[in-house]
Amino acid sequence: MKLKKFLMVTAVALTLSAPAMAQTDTSTTDTPAVAGDATTEPATHPHNAATETQRDVNQQERIEQGLDSGALTTREAAKLEKGESRIDAVEARDMKDGTLSAKDRAQIQHLQNQESKTIYGQKHDAQLGNPNSASSQRMQADVQRDVNQEQRIHNGVANGTLTNHEAARLEGGEAHNDRSQWRAGRNGRISALGQHRLQRQENQTSRATWRKKHNGRNRRGIARPGAAG
Repeated sequence: MKLKKFLMVTAVALTLSAPAMAQTDTSTTDTPAVAGDATTEPATHPHNAATETQRDVNQQERIEQGLDSGALTTREAAKLEKGESRIDAVEARDMKDGTLSAKDRAQIQHLQNQESKTIYGQKHDAQLGNPNSASSQRMQADVQRDVNQEQRIHNGVANGTLTNHEAARLEGGEAHNDRSQWRAGRNGRISALGQHRLQRQENQTSRATWRKKHNGRNRRGIARPGAAG
């Protein structure tokens, strides 16, 4: 009887845990379409862009991983950053009024699906990069900063320290950074001077993110206790 009861309890526990396991983030894998793009917020939630911002993080991570492994050349990564800039620009436009409609969300996710397929195709074609080259190292550093910055934006959106309007401004900055990365690396080479210019731009975006996350406003427009006005 004890054994039978134990087996029944185990079966119930596995059944209950299945949905949570199905949503595990698989961003370290690389498959077409929506690979590695975990859903962290219901798609119907009208005031939270956490699903979209998490996918921004995941796709930048896949680009950085491709550079690091040699699956992406500097030129290919630059081209992918052009695609990321388009997504960020659309996010900035759609969230600037503080909302995100179902139509807006569908458009963003469509663009992210297209970009995901492009990342997969570039990482699995015949071209191989040299991850130890100076240009690849510089691009890797810049894309890693994209990962970090997008993660900070996502965290702010997810926990409410960033309003959608604030996130829109920051995604606009990321779109600008991504376009600059594309221009710097589209010929397959990134100079030390080119990277220095990119870093100055990224530093400005980083400071803007800190200010907006600590300005006392949250997604509901309510000042947090003890926060500066």
